[in-house]
Amino acid sequence: MEKTNQPLLSHAELLELKRWNTPTIYNGWEQITKSDAGKDAFNLEECKDFMPETGPMAGYAMTVVVEPGNPEHRKQNPKAWSEYRKYIASLSGPKIVVVQDLDKPRTLGSFWGEVNSSIHKALGCTGTITDGAIRDLDEMHNVGFKAIAKRLCVGHAYSHPVRWNCQVEVFGRTVKPGDLIHADKHGFIVLPREDQVQLLEAARFMDSNECRTMIAAASNSSGLSTEETLQAIDTACDKFTMNTEARFGRKEK
Repeated sequence: MEKTNQPLLSHAELLELKRWNTPTIYNGWEQITKSDAGKDAFNLEECKDFMPETGPMAGYAMTVVVEPGNPEHRKQNPKAWSEYRKYIASLSGPKIVVVQDLDKPRTLGSFWGEVNSSIHKALGCTGTITDGAIRDLDEMHNVGFKAIAKRLCVGHAYSHPVRWNCQVEVFGRTVKPGDLIHADKHGFIVLPREDQVQLLEAARFMDSNECRTMIAAASNSSGLSTEETLQAIDTACDKFTMNTEARFGRKEK
């Protein structure tokens, strides 16, 4: 199994990242990454935020694979829950637990409910992303444990950790332990270590750049003719691009 990486960003920096939605984080990330911003890092399949009113979550990935439809895992490793919880406790928070459900495309049981979310909250986790199901939605709300998942379900079936601290794939995106995740009602973005240190500054700059140029031009059109409005927007778009290129030293995508 892979060794969990220690966090690069402080808890305070993660709190600042939570002040923006995930699309804004993407806008900053695309300026600093060497990845393909058109298809990398974000979820490729639809997922649902079951607690959108709680806003974004940001944290480091802790990973686990489950197969609630298979009762054999409980027999093969009866101590798995205890061993898995020690892994979860091994890294300081905030943490986001990413769960790959091997039962898909079926969904037979939930890894998450009131009890498991309470335990993970106590161990420094803020929420989960799972391509399986969750249950006890109201109780998870009360715990304050955010969940992005495929669906709701009634039972837990034979939920049991199969393996953890390993690479997983959820909603078409590969996640490794220690990856930085930002997620909200729009979806999620998974940021490798090489893109983490500059992320906060880049997101802050791009948000300010939009507000000072294109959004300002569009908001200040009252009393202008259509021609004047279009000219102001063209000028603002050019200014936005110039600011971006000057800051990041490359053509704006």
